[in-house]
Amino acid sequence: MSRRAFITLLGGAAAWPLAARAQQADRGRRIGVLMGTAMNELRIVACVAGLLAAGGSYAQTYPSGNVRVVVPYPAGGPTDVMARLVAQKLSEALGQQFYVENQGGASGTIGTTAVAHAPADGRTILFTTPDFIVQPLVKAKAPYDPLKNFSPVTLAAAAPEMIAVNPSVPAKTLQELVALLKANPGKHQYATPGVGSPPHLEAEFIYKITYHLDVVHVPFQGAAPAITSTMAGHTSIVHMTMPALTPHVKDGKLRGIAVTGSKRSPALPDVPTLADSDLAGFEAEFIMGVVVPAGTPKDIVELLSSQIVRILKLPDVKERLATLGYEPVGSTPDEFVERIKSETDKWSKVVRAANIRID
Repeated sequence: MSRRAFITLLGGAAAWPLAARAQQADRGRRIGVLMGTAMNELRIVACVAGLLAAGGSYAQTYPSGNVRVVVPYPAGGPTDVMARLVAQKLSEALGQQFYVENQGGASGTIGTTAVAHAPADGRTILFTTPDFIVQPLVKAKAPYDPLKNFSPVTLAAAAPEMIAVNPSVPAKTLQELVALLKANPGKHQYATPGVGSPPHLEAEFIYKITYHLDVVHVPFQGAAPAITSTMAGHTSIVHMTMPALTPHVKDGKLRGIAVTGSKRSPALPDVPTLADSDLAGFEAEFIMGVVVPAGTPKDIVELLSSQIVRILKLPDVKERLATLGYEPVGSTPDEFVERIKSETDKWSKVVRAANIRID
């Protein structure tokens, strides 16, 4: 073998370990990249699992302090009574103080708007009425959105609205009342607790949208003065929640014309429904619900919902609600969402048709 061939052979032999080492290094780099990627993925999974575990633990430590229960009306009304009843039971069940705070004004808008901007930690709860749904529809500048700014907890209780008249009014049924108003355009008045209130919208639907009657609306600042005015004969008709009118109907100071619920009330079984009075397809109820600020952890919402539903089934609570004229409901959060949507759809049509707007 020539010297050149021998050297070439040696060079090739020496080159083989160098190539092998390069290939091994390349494989090592690829394995390192793969292992790094896997570790990153494991870290992500662990992080997500930690977040999920933390989210699932909110209800386990809730409430960690006192809870504010906002009633957007003055003390003493049915919503306030209901809130205090539920708050006491929640305090007993969950071991922290649930205290009621009254923030009245602007048909419930002031207190409701305040809760919309409260921290979404379950430490602020709002008791609602139909104003919660109606006020954003009638105000020129909506102060909040019932579904975007809040998480519904439960529809707690409901009662029908009612139409009543002064005993001097000759009408005894809705048909007779419509005939009377049609024969005397502009001569009769109906009282409500305020412009844009649910009784106002209900009356507009009946008198103007359905029967095209000329009857004067007299809004008052609340239920008491509207009822007093009608009992005194200053206004012929009053539209109000049935619980507010029932004692006066029983005493003969007012005459019940119709209730707006789906069925007659055991408290006044002789007063027909709107459907009984040839006005089928329209119902209106005074509904009391519970909501929390949007973004409140779902397990806290579900805990509050289950506790309030349980409370509404207690015999003493049912008895107290019955004396107020309300029927316990106790819906799920999703059911309350659907009710809010249906109520919004119903009242928005009335607001547009009657051109009701508060600047």
